[in-house]
Order: sequence, then C-alpha cells, then structure tokens
Amino acid sequence: MSVAERLVEVRARIEAAGGDLDRVRVVAVTKGFGVDAVEEALAAGLPDVGENYAQELVAKAQQVEGARWQFLGRIQRRKVRLLGTLVHRWHSVDRAEVGVEIAKHAPGARVLVQVAAWGEPQKGGVPPEATAPLVAQLVDLGLQVEGLMGIAPAGAGETARAGFATVRALADGLDLRECSMGMTDDFELAVQEGATLVRLGRVLFGPRSGAATVRN
Repeated sequence: MSVAERLVEVRARIEAAGGDLDRVRVVAVTKGFGVDAVEEALAAGLPDVGENYAQELVAKAQQVEGARWQFLGRIQRRKVRLLGTLVHRWHSVDRAEVGVEIAKHAPGARVLVQVAAWGEPQKGGVPPEATAPLVAQLVDLGLQVEGLMGIAPAGAGETARAGFATVRALADGLDLRECSMGMTDDFELAVQEGATLVRLGRVLFGPRSGAATVRN
C-alpha cells in the first residue's frame, strides 16, 4: 500500500475513535526511513514531518523542501543551534535550559512541554505538578507554548489512557490547545482522550528494518 492509501485508513480510525479530522493532525514520523518517506508523506498531503535525531533531520531537510519539521526526541542543548532555523515545532521541551537555547537560536519558536505522565523520567518530561511553572518560564522567554506532549510506555495498551487524560487535563487547565500524544500502537486511545497531534511512523510507512524497539 502507498502512504496515501494508508493515510486514508488512519484517518478512518481517527474518526472511529471520535476524532475530528479538522482538529487531529498526523505527524509523519520518518526517523529510520529514507528521504523517499518524507517525499511520500508530502505527496500524500502530510506536511508535518517528525524526526527524533538532529543529524537525521538536518540531512533530510537539506534534500527535501516543503516539510514542517517537528522535533520529537530528547533535546540536547548543544544541538539546538543546528536545528534552530529548521524546526517548525519542538515537541519535547522539558527543561528551562533547553528553552533558553531555543529562544536564543529560534526566537518565538513553537514549543510543546513534555509531561512525564506515566512516571518514566528516563524518557524525559516534567512531572505533572511541574508543568505549569515550566510553561510560565518558557512564555517569559518569548516562546509560543502551544501545548503539551506525552509518550506512553511501550505495550501499555488500555493502561495508557489515564496518562493521556492527565496530559489533556493539564493542557485544558493551562488553556493550551495542542496535545501531542499517541503513536502507531496507541493513537486511537490518545485521540479518545483529546490528542490533537498523533505521531505515526510504521502505520504509514511499514516496518523499519532492524528497528524492533522503535515505536512510532
């Protein structure tokens, strides 16, 4: 199947989960895939393209025009300089220090605060109770805080729901529209709990060779 054909199925699943296609947008996650995946996504009408690694994003951005690059991975302060002029939205801001770097190299950038709603600090993210203070700090730096982001544990299934609900409730309490949550294995649950950005890779592009632990 082509990416366009798979996207039709994905959008049908989003609607079946109660999502409004005018509100829920797909981020095509091309990490581990070649430039052709980016081109297929753009041709299918998916301008929002996500990458987890700075070097991979930079390399693809040099070869393809027209993508709105979404940075999804852990943000290393020293890599922000490389990405500042390329990234349309940063999904995983979890420290004020990172916000300072983004504000320096991409003033007014669109950012999302990553929330560790499932108690897995190794994945990054701030505890729910620390979300509001970090949002305030980022706003003070002149950044556009558009919403929150969450990554559920691998294989969590239905138990991921409570974390998604926590992220959405925090966003609503802070009057933030966007919630980046849900990947290939759990995006329908995320949509049911209020996701507005779902980060999808395998369900659009097929399996990544030799990447059994990759989840998007």
